[in-house]
Amino acid sequence: MIEFIVTEGDIADFEGDAIVNAANDHLWMGSGVAGALRRKGGSAIEEEVLSKGPIEVGGAVETGAGRLKAKWVIHAAVMGQDLKTDPERIRRAARSSMELALSLGSDSIAFPALGCGVGKIDPYASADAIKRGILEAASGSGTNIRVYMVLFGSSAFHAFKRVFSP
Repeated sequence: MIEFIVTEGDIADFEGDAIVNAANDHLWMGSGVAGALRRKGGSAIEEEVLSKGPIEVGGAVETGAGRLKAKWVIHAAVMGQDLKTDPERIRRAARSSMELALSLGSDSIAFPALGCGVGKIDPYASADAIKRGILEAASGSGTNIRVYMVLFGSSAFHAFKRVFSP
């Protein structure tokens, strides 16, 4: 069973198993979510993830979480070097992230509003794509997991709250 929890805050403060980072296919950690995770978690996260790239857009890899209060950071490649994305890439990256979290045995995972920063995707489109990807990955898994949507800013929070409400 999947339990969705939508909250507003800083994803770098999440306490749980896995935090999803909105990444590019070469996995360098720039600004936004990646920058916040690097600042609070330390440079070891970026050093480890760079050794695992590049990856396919829509794919995901995990690293340790450094000084963060999580076990892993899952780097979801929602865009290429052109820093452009779309709902299909976001759906694939969310699915890959969820599949990876389940394979790691995660009980909890936190997603940001993938693609809504640099990628300039509408929060409703992002929320819908993420939800579809998560549900596809978890379909038939029989796993219990809490999925947190941790949003920075009220517009993303309200959009995700609406899409993820039962």
